[in-house]
Amino acid sequence: MDQCVTVERELEKVLHKFSGYGQLCERGLEELIDYTGGLKHEILQSQGQDAELSGTLSLVLTQCCKRIKDTVQKLASDHKDIHSSVSRVGKAIDKNFDSDISSVGIDGCWQADSQRLLNEVMVEHFFRQGMLDVAEELCQGFCVCVHIISCSKPSLKESGLSVDPSQKEPFVELNRILEALKVRVLRPALEWAVSNREMLIAQNSSLEFKLHRLYFISLLMGGTTNQREALQYAKNFQPFALNHQKDIQVLMGSLVYLRQGIENSPYVHLLDANQWADICDIFTRDACALLGLSVESPLSVSFSAGCVALPALINIKAVIEQRQCTGVWNQKDELPIEVDLGKKCWYHSIFACPILRQQTTDNNPPMKLVCGHIISRDALNKMFNGSKLKCPYCPMEQSPGDAKQIFF
Repeated sequence: MDQCVTVERELEKVLHKFSGYGQLCERGLEELIDYTGGLKHEILQSQGQDAELSGTLSLVLTQCCKRIKDTVQKLASDHKDIHSSVSRVGKAIDKNFDSDISSVGIDGCWQADSQRLLNEVMVEHFFRQGMLDVAEELCQGFCVCVHIISCSKPSLKESGLSVDPSQKEPFVELNRILEALKVRVLRPALEWAVSNREMLIAQNSSLEFKLHRLYFISLLMGGTTNQREALQYAKNFQPFALNHQKDIQVLMGSLVYLRQGIENSPYVHLLDANQWADICDIFTRDACALLGLSVESPLSVSFSAGCVALPALINIKAVIEQRQCTGVWNQKDELPIEVDLGKKCWYHSIFACPILRQQTTDNNPPMKLVCGHIISRDALNKMFNGSKLKCPYCPMEQSPGDAKQIFF
C-alpha cells in the first residue's frame, strides 16, 4: 500500500503542474492575441493597409516578435519540465513495484481445463462491459466453449467460428438499460422489470417499486404542471402497497408541496442524486441474479485479489529461496501463508480445524461430534483409539461413527 501512495504522490505532482501549465499557457496566449490584435488595429488606423511602416512602428513590431518568441520559449521550457515530472512517475513505479512476477508462478498451473476456464471468464467479462466485438474476436481466437447465459438454462457452444446472437442478447440488453439509467432514463428498466416481475418477486426484489418511485419523483420535479400525470401514475404503486406502505405515503404527502416546489419542502430528501447510483447497483444485482451471473465480474474480482496478494507472495517467495526451504510451497491449490483480501472478498464460510490448524477441504471435511464440537476428518481419524473417541474439548466419549459431516 505504501508503494501505491508513493506513486500516487508523484502523479499528483504531475497533475498539479499540468493544471498550472494549462492555465499559464491559456493566459499567455490570450495576452499575446490581444496585444497583436491591438497593434494591428493601431497600424491600420495610423497609416492604412498599403503604407510603409515608420521607424517607430518597425521597432514596435520587432519588440512584438521578441515578446512572442520569449513566450513560446517559456511555454516550451515549462512543457519540458512536465516531461521530466512524468518520467519521475515511471521511475517511481519501477522502484516501488516488482516488474518480474514470474517467481510466484507455479509450473503447470494452466492446464487445458484451467486455460479454457480463464478464456471463458475473459470473454464473459467483455460481454458484461458491452464490448461485444472484442468478445467475439476472443471467441474466434481462443476457439473455446463459451458459457452461454440465458434466462432459461446454461449451455455450451463451440465458438471458434461465430457467436450466436442469443449469447449476446442478455448482455446487450443489460448494458443498454444501464446506459439509459446513467442518463436518468427509466423507461427501458421499467419495461424490463415489468416483463420479469414474477422472477423478481420470487427473489424478494424491490427493483420495480424503486423504479416506479424514481419515475414518480421525476414527475414531482415538474411542479404543478405534472400534478395530474403524477396522480395518474400513482396507480402503479397499488401492487406494492403491502410491503412499501410507508414509502408510498411519503410520496403522496409530497404532492401537497408541488406549488412551492419539492426542493423547498420537508420532502427535499426525495431529490437526493445518490438514489440514481443506487438504482444502477440494484438493477445490476437483480439482473445478474436472474441471469445466473455474479454481481461483479469474476475476472475483475480475481484481478483485484491478485493485486492485494501479489506483494505478500513475492516477499514469502524471496524468503523461501533465501533460506532454501524446499517443499514449503509446491501445491497448486494452496498458498504458504494466509492473505487477507478483506470482507468484500468473503463469498462463503471457511472452517479451520482447531486441532490440526488447517482449512478443511472436500477430501477433509468438517465433522460434528455428538457433543457439538467440530473438528476435521483427519483430526478425527488421528484421535480415536479403538472404538472410542474422547472429545478434545470436553470429557464426553463417543464412537467415531457417530460423527456427522456438516456443510457451512
